[in-house]
Amino acid sequence: MTRFSQYELWVPSAERWQMIASFREFDVAYAVARGHGTRVRLMQVTYDSGKPVEQEMIADFGTMRDEP
Repeated sequence: MTRFSQYELWVPSAERWQMIASFREFDVAYAVARGHGTRVRLMQVTYDSGKPVEQEMIADFGTMRDEP
């Protein structure tokens, strides 16, 4: 297998984050993330031989954490 990167949307679910979608193009992933109704994280994840080897959080949309 080859090394590739994709953009993924993750949402919180029962104390864990769950991937709900993945896209090859940033513009599409960003537009979907901005239009999502609840909290969502936009991540860039690099895979090598089908396993994630790098990840970077690009943006966090929606309800943010409460500050004390």
